[in-house]
Amino acid sequence: APLSVYGLWDRMVWKNAKSEALFSALGDPDAYVFTCINQTAEREELEEESRRISDVRPFMCVLRLVAREGDRVEKLTNAQISLLIGKGLHEFEAQKNHEVNEFRTKMRAFCEEKALERQLLPWRLWMEYSFPCDLEPCCSPHEEGNNKKKNTKIFVNIKFEASEVSGFSLGCYSGILSHEPQASSLTFQHYLFDKEQLCFDYTLQVNGRWDFIYGDHPLCQFKYMFSCLRNGQAPQLTMVHHSTISKYQEEQGRMSNQLFQSRSLSRPPPLPLKKVRQQVVSGNTKMIIILSFPVSLQLVVQAGLFHGSELLCKVVTSSEVTVRSEPLWDQKLEFDISVSDLPRMSRLCFALYAVIEKTKKPRGTKKKNKRADCPIAWVNTMVFDYKDQLKTGEFLLSAWPSVPDDKSDLLNPMGTVEKNPNVDSAAGLLIRFPNIRPHPLYYPPLDKKADVEKNGDASAVSKDELLRLKEIMDNKNYTEFFEDEKELLWKLRYEVRERYPESLSKLLLITKWNKREEVVLVLLRNWPDLPAIQALELLDYSFPDPSVRSFTIRCLKKLSDPELLQCLIQLVQVLKYESYLDCDLTTFLLERALSNQRIGHFLFWHLRSEIHVSSVGLRFGLILEAYCRGNIHHIKLLTKQNEALTKMKALSDIVKSGSHKMTVDDLKLCIRQESYMEALSDLLSPLNPSIILTQICADKCRFMDSKMKPLWMMYRNPCFQGEMVGIIFKNGDDLRQDMLTLQMIHLMENLWKKEGLDLRMIPYGCLSTGNKMGLIEVVKNSDTIANIQRNSSNSAATAAFNKDALLNWLKSKNPGDRLEQAIEEFTLSCAGYCVATYVLGIGDRHNDNIMIRETGQLFHIDFGHFLGNFKRKLGINRERVPFILTYDFVHVIQQGRTNNSEKFERFREYCEWAYKILCHNGILFVNLFAMMKAAGLPELTSSKDIQYLKDSLALGKSEEEALKNFKVKFNEALRESWKTKVNWMMHSLAKDNRP
Repeated sequence: APLSVYGLWDRMVWKNAKSEALFSALGDPDAYVFTCINQTAEREELEEESRRISDVRPFMCVLRLVAREGDRVEKLTNAQISLLIGKGLHEFEAQKNHEVNEFRTKMRAFCEEKALERQLLPWRLWMEYSFPCDLEPCCSPHEEGNNKKKNTKIFVNIKFEASEVSGFSLGCYSGILSHEPQASSLTFQHYLFDKEQLCFDYTLQVNGRWDFIYGDHPLCQFKYMFSCLRNGQAPQLTMVHHSTISKYQEEQGRMSNQLFQSRSLSRPPPLPLKKVRQQVVSGNTKMIIILSFPVSLQLVVQAGLFHGSELLCKVVTSSEVTVRSEPLWDQKLEFDISVSDLPRMSRLCFALYAVIEKTKKPRGTKKKNKRADCPIAWVNTMVFDYKDQLKTGEFLLSAWPSVPDDKSDLLNPMGTVEKNPNVDSAAGLLIRFPNIRPHPLYYPPLDKKADVEKNGDASAVSKDELLRLKEIMDNKNYTEFFEDEKELLWKLRYEVRERYPESLSKLLLITKWNKREEVVLVLLRNWPDLPAIQALELLDYSFPDPSVRSFTIRCLKKLSDPELLQCLIQLVQVLKYESYLDCDLTTFLLERALSNQRIGHFLFWHLRSEIHVSSVGLRFGLILEAYCRGNIHHIKLLTKQNEALTKMKALSDIVKSGSHKMTVDDLKLCIRQESYMEALSDLLSPLNPSIILTQICADKCRFMDSKMKPLWMMYRNPCFQGEMVGIIFKNGDDLRQDMLTLQMIHLMENLWKKEGLDLRMIPYGCLSTGNKMGLIEVVKNSDTIANIQRNSSNSAATAAFNKDALLNWLKSKNPGDRLEQAIEEFTLSCAGYCVATYVLGIGDRHNDNIMIRETGQLFHIDFGHFLGNFKRKLGINRERVPFILTYDFVHVIQQGRTNNSEKFERFREYCEWAYKILCHNGILFVNLFAMMKAAGLPELTSSKDIQYLKDSLALGKSEEEALKNFKVKFNEALRESWKTKVNWMMHSLAKDNRP
């Protein structure tokens, strides 16, 4: 019975046991639990009775009923967390690692304390945590070309729940709403309530979720209200009394209390105190390690000491070992650095490679045989452990396989310090740290290091030196410094702190971390806080020192919740640079996630989507466990989403299987099964937890005609007045690059809106949820340019050259007076995407990945290539324009009239204004992209990949120079647009000829 719920089996077994002779010897039914052997050959207790046998997938079709051991509530919670995060908690215990155990204990105490604090919140603050408002970016008045729209007078109906305010009639809001919040006003006109009572005693239910009305924010700032206004829809709002919310809050509190009471009964003893004795490391002892390698290969070992990206001393190389069963070096590798000069975050990096003799070339060439280095594996380890103690003794390091083509740099200091968990298939490197003292050596705390560091006092500074310093500081596009520049920066470090504190990263880059007298940490103590946006770059792996990272987190605490959400993807990625589990960044993210459930939602999915990655699986799993401990109620909501994604993947696998030809009707039949209908309905959308996916509509679901057969899933939602919500499930594509690109477009949109420029962008939702799978938001009432062109032409060869196709399509969708507004929407959105795709270097732009909504908004999809990585065919660049601006686009902008230059010039002004705003915020985009190097995206792996972004944003150039360069690109895009049309024609022909 693959679909039976084993909770029912439990009751059935108990019922049958009553007829047995020894039934009276059994205890209470709750004292027993089913167990099975799971797919990983481990015994698993099936505490979660709502799971189905098909989801458990036992190794054999046998369940065993045994007496429970330990606390049931605790074990049930552990089972739910393990199922949700995709990693059994027993795996953490099996590590038998002191660092893991101490981190789990500390984070559990921290997160449970946060949960207890949340239970004590008054209902208003609890509402702010549970359902934070999604507000429009506030725009400030802009003198130059401010695009003000006409104010619109609307009435917003408010319905009162009869159970809460029985006997009261309907009230309403009335007022003026515009695209500028400052010009908007709303007044509550129901005579039985005044504004103060409304704001503090009631909440609004907007589209199925609770939104609190803040007294300091006008209602018009809700994005939902603006969306309804722009789309001509009536907002649907329901008033709910605070007592209803308080009751809901208390129910969650009782759930958490049960767990905390259970937890307190078996709480482990407190962590042991760190040893008080601190030994200042000094002297001239050299770093020495001894190597052995139990693998049958002829190998050489290369080793280097790094601090971030800086090599602390010369790389050392072992002797070659001939092939034998167990190669053994027993060789000392001595590094030219004193132990006292080792920075706290010194990292020892190893590379294993084979030396191969190249074979002779045929026909007796005169060239001698050459030797080639073939990289095999790499592994990193810290010199000091997580307790600040210098490592001693033997360590077996299971290495990571090297990329065969990467022969330039054998060492990988940017890589993880975690060992490869796949020990059966990994090369093992045995090293030994010698005992250089009879007692343990600890890295000294900062206050003791201050006594021995010689940072010196500020010396006399000449005017010429100050001018030279200003030149260096003003160059935002720096990559490397000359030696004389380094000397000047170090000499004037106090001037840098006083005059250019935002240039801290430059000073850190030229610091000589292998000389203790030149370390800048003491100077950092009095460094003024930086704006959070500028501080982000200090989370790069080049700045690993804990004092620097603590300073950075102190600056990031100033980020508002919306600002934090804008860079959350990057903050999760730079967790990979952390050398120890317990770090300020982890604590900061957990604290903010447990203070705002929307942040918690996306933190969960950003971590969960990479839990399969071996190098970060342990770290991400531990953070996920800690978050779940701090928000027990959220486990249920996230589990429902996870179950739905599991079902979607099962459907996708069926569709993509080659066993038989799957039809759309077959897919609908699968979805109509009870287990699928139940799992796929009534859940919060992972793309946006503000939206409830109420009921799956099987008749409207289908799969798309592309290689990975994405699923097109449609949902009914009573709150949307008959409109449907759609999501696309992709299985087989890595959506992280799309997610990053859309995040940047959304950020651009917010920056523009803050300057009073609304370019009607559509940064649709996109979320990676697992290994090459994720969700994409369906933009309703839209079509691709290719389809519009094909439907207006009889030939695929001529479709791309029909300049009237787009305008005629808009006319058909927007009859009468609506056409002018649709063309305005097209003009604004086209300007936004022209600038965005140019700045980000979006490639592979054809007419199948540019779409238009019926309202006129143009938008781009499928961002497989960016940062100038344009497609090439036969060595020829297929995309030879800076961005897409074809004559049929211009035809729409000019309303079909060739002499309507005024409209086109206004479009050009929008583009230039948008570009200038992005240039003013260029360093933000560079920092965010730099933080994504850890993600492992194929087109973003090093600092060189970001050079395109620096060039497109004209970093280091004046506004006049930047704008002049953009005007050249704009004219080039317009002049060369015929090449785009040729590419579109070739794309349409290729697609039309597909089997």
